[in-house]
Amino acid sequence: MGKRMTKTISARLPLEMISSIEEVAAERKRKRGEIVKDALEIYLDSWADYQIAMERLKDAQDEILSEKEFLDELGWDI
Repeated sequence: MGKRMTKTISARLPLEMISSIEEVAAERKRKRGEIVKDALEIYLDSWADYQIAMERLKDAQDEILSEKEFLDELGWDI
């Protein structure tokens, strides 16, 4: 597997956020940069999901289900 191309960025973060990043990194035995990268990947995935949801809401042809209809369609009895 080839190496991924990367680029270094810098950002100013509140001290309490840096402390939280350092705590998570220590607990997971990982580098701070890895924790920040993981957090950004989660954020970007969520943003992509949000964009898809917004596009679907704008589509008059896309059926909107209530929670009950959705669960019924899945066959879940909650």
